[in-house]
Amino acid sequence: MAAGPDKPAFVTVGDSVKKGQTLVIIEAMKVMNEIPAPKDGVVTEILVSNEEMVEFGKGLVRIK
Repeated sequence: MAAGPDKPAFVTVGDSVKKGQTLVIIEAMKVMNEIPAPKDGVVTEILVSNEEMVEFGKGLVRIK
């Protein structure tokens, strides 16, 4: 899940993240929205692929 097809992912499995750190960017109605980590932790799973369409409420990243 990156800022663009040729950009590195914001996070990968095993990364430590801090509350508020950008995990992914979601495009909605031509507006790019940064989705922050809700808590400190470690990324244990990435549930979607880059450029995948997602519905409201779908999990994107698991943090433990």
